[in-house]
Amino acid sequence: MTTSERIKMAAGEWYTCIDDELEALRIAARDAVFEHNSLPPRQRGNIAPALRALLGGVGEEARIEAPFHCAYGFNIHLGDGVFLNAGCTILDTAPVRIGKGTMLGPNVQIYCAEHHREAAGRLAGLEIARPVRIGDNAWIGGSAVILAGVSIGEGAIVGAGAVVTRDVPANATVLGNPARAVTKG
Repeated sequence: MTTSERIKMAAGEWYTCIDDELEALRIAARDAVFEHNSLPPRQRGNIAPALRALLGGVGEEARIEAPFHCAYGFNIHLGDGVFLNAGCTILDTAPVRIGKGTMLGPNVQIYCAEHHREAAGRLAGLEIARPVRIGDNAWIGGSAVILAGVSIGEGAIVGAGAVVTRDVPANATVLGNPARAVTKG
């Protein structure tokens, strides 16, 4: 029996993103995102109904400003009081868990997919999905990029424009490209 590309993606195995089932899921996400981004703010509320229904979990008073983009939506889990500012992009090929009270600045990008290192693999659409976890009460500065497989600890701060390639400990502050810890003094 052949394993579907969606099952391989969920298992953290190499899969091909050029797949009818995955494309149908991406279309459903684009429709929900379009509604969210198109509704007037008073009608949209914190999160538009179709996007809220699509997401894997939404805590109380979680809010996503428009515009927003995600790949699938069902892998995104937002804790209570999470705030995603305008322009956030989450390519959620794997679970993305954002802890309560965490704030993402404008244009933050979270990428769970890693593409194949060989050209032939990339041409075949091969990817592997790695989860991203952001702990409670973290602060992610505007235009930061968080790469696949990264965990950011509770209370951590990621400076604006940082590219986070490695785990960030709880209560640490990281800046730069690649992001590095700042010593307090």
